Amino acid sequence: MSRRRAIYPGSFDPVTNGHLDVIGRALGLFDEVIVGVAHNEAKQHLFPTNERVALIRNSIGTRPGLSVEPLDGLLVDFCAKREAFVVIRGLRAVSDFEFEFQMALTNRRLKPQIETIFLTPKEDCIFLSSRIVKEVARLGGDVAPFVAPPVLEALKGKFSSF
Repeated sequence: MSRRRAIYPGSFDPVTNGHLDVIGRALGLFDEVIVGVAHNEAKQHLFPTNERVALIRNSIGTRPGLSVEPLDGLLVDFCAKREAFVVIRGLRAVSDFEFEFQMALTNRRLKPQIETIFLTPKEDCIFLSSRIVKEVARLGGDVAPFVAPPVLEALKGKFSSF
C-alpha cells in the first residue's frame, strides 16, 4: 500500500508556533511528513542547520509519521529521493502568496509530478515569522507566546538581553 508522504521545507530559523501548527495540520492530512530544514546561502542564519533540526524535534516531540532532516540542494530532488510528491507551504498573508506561487510553478516545471499545497496556521499564529521572533528577542521582548520552550531557551542563549 502506498503511503501519502509530504515534505514541509523551510529554514525554520527559528521554528515558531506557526510552523508547528502547520506541521500538525500536515500530519492530519498525510501518513508521513518530512520537515526539510534548508540551508539558504542568501540568508545569515541565527542557528546552524543541525541546531534548527534539533529545535524542531525537541519542540514537537516524537510523532508517528514525522521526521526532520537537513535539506541541501534542490527541493524537487529532495522530494524525489524520498518519493514524496507533495510540498507543504505555509501562507500567512497575501504577501506570501506571490513568492510561494512562483516557487510552486518553478518546482512543477522542474518535476511535473510534484504538487504544492498551501496551509494557513491558526489565527493566533498567522502574523508570526522567524524574522519577527528574532527581532523581538534581539530587542529584549518576550517571545514565549510565539515559540516552544526549547526555542525560547535557545533564543535566550543567543540574546542575553531577555
